[in-house]
Amino acid sequence: MTDSVGYRGPAACRAAGVTYRQLDYWARTGLLEPSVRNPSGSGHQRLYSFRDILVLKVIKRLLDTGVSLQQIRIAVAALRDHGVSDLAGITLMSDGATVYECTSDDQVIDLMRGGQGVFGIAVGSVWREVEGSLAELPSERPDDEEPAVHPDDELRARREQRNAG
Repeated sequence: MTDSVGYRGPAACRAAGVTYRQLDYWARTGLLEPSVRNPSGSGHQRLYSFRDILVLKVIKRLLDTGVSLQQIRIAVAALRDHGVSDLAGITLMSDGATVYECTSDDQVIDLMRGGQGVFGIAVGSVWREVEGSLAELPSERPDDEEPAVHPDDELRARREQRNAG
């Protein structure tokens, strides 16, 4: 996956299973800013990379299991330190309060024995899910003159309807 290709907010939301409101909030608060294009002001769309969407889906999974946003911020910061290809080998374990990063089966087993691991998220399997979802969604390059048409872009559809009428 290349980071020179981006996905607009609606595509990122669909692939990660989050609402646009969550996505916007997380971008504004710095939890996860789009890495392909992060414009200030209006008129330009944010573009999220494959890696961004992978992390979004991990955030969603952690939220769904009751992990606090504070702990998720710590986990996201740790994921940021890894290259894209390294992410596939990471398993995030949690006891519901703290998130632990494991890079080997032995680390996972040690956490389970110690009682710290109640659930785990294998980032590699999330990777494959996101890859499958994004294959069906439009992408664009940050320097494209015309943004890609996205089926979920209600604002663009309204503008075109208003201009045609």
